[in-house]
Amino acid sequence: MSIRLLAIELYRAQKKVHTLSDQLENAAIKEKERLRGELRAAEAECRQLRRMIDAQKESAEDRVVFNRFLSGK
Repeated sequence: MSIRLLAIELYRAQKKVHTLSDQLENAAIKEKERLRGELRAAEAECRQLRRMIDAQKESAEDRVVFNRFLSGK
């Protein structure tokens, strides 16, 4: 998946985290536990997407360095 698509997914996941956080603040006691579970899952998704983006960026930087090495510049 491209960095651009990962960034779009990360943005959506972050919006979900913010929405769930807001809902959690205003939720009834019975609903808070369910929202906490959803919030944990959404935060985990954000972390995973961030790691994927970072890995894509690192591999792109490595390719640039390797290409410079091959070209002798």
